[in-house]
Amino acid sequence: MAPAFKSDENNEEWMKNLPEELWDIPLTNLTIPASEYRKKVKNIVQQLQAGVRYFDLRIAHKQNDMSHDLYFTHVIYTQVTVVETLNTVATWLSAHPKEIVILSCSHFEGLSEKLHEEFIYSLKKIFGSKLCPSNADVTLRGLWSSGYQVVLSYEDQAVVFHKELWPEIPYWWANTADAEELIQYLDSQKNLGRPGPERDGFFVAGLNLTADRCFIASNPHVSLKTITLEQWECVRRWLEEQKPGAASTSLNIIAGDFIGLIPLCSIIIALNNLLLKHRGT
Repeated sequence: MAPAFKSDENNEEWMKNLPEELWDIPLTNLTIPASEYRKKVKNIVQQLQAGVRYFDLRIAHKQNDMSHDLYFTHVIYTQVTVVETLNTVATWLSAHPKEIVILSCSHFEGLSEKLHEEFIYSLKKIFGSKLCPSNADVTLRGLWSSGYQVVLSYEDQAVVFHKELWPEIPYWWANTADAEELIQYLDSQKNLGRPGPERDGFFVAGLNLTADRCFIASNPHVSLKTITLEQWECVRRWLEEQKPGAASTSLNIIAGDFIGLIPLCSIIIALNNLLLKHRGT
């Protein structure tokens, strides 16, 4: 049986509640909780309430589907469409005007050029003036003053034609079911420095453990959930030692699974206190 943990507290307005001293620090230098939105996870509002501010959205069009509806996918499709879910996000943001989300759209399984165009049009319609252009000041103070609440990353060449779309955000993914191997991988990536040509953009460190077909075949009674919960203490100890900021070894967006079953968001949010100048003095 997997151990029980205290779940995340309600972090629905954690950005609004950050000390004013952090309002002029770029979001690329804060630590931000992240999740992959897919079937069999808490609904997106629950994740927003828990503190998630980055969503890995894998978009797909079902084969032989005569409609233009798009779904999220990770091996299987979600039942709720992408447009329905993102409308829910937009409504939540309207009720929380000082919270910022980063949406990373990728994979685009089965999307034609026409479906890409329709999807981008839908994104602009859903979020409107909330969309943050790629050249904007991405500090909290700057975003609040402009009314921007959505950083929209799009893994496709279409970004070059739309100022509202940001390029793909690098994601460190260890692809292992072992927490110690995961940590070794992340430490090796940190030693290489922040990714990207400018070394100052958004990037994701994935704490996600992965069970491939060989692992599942060898461990038929073990689920990804039990693997994650049983190894959480090892991951937690490593996570609590991390730091936000502009240093080459600092972390930015930190992703995990089973949000709410473990206090992942609360730990990641609390790391931002390390940026306070008066801390330790």
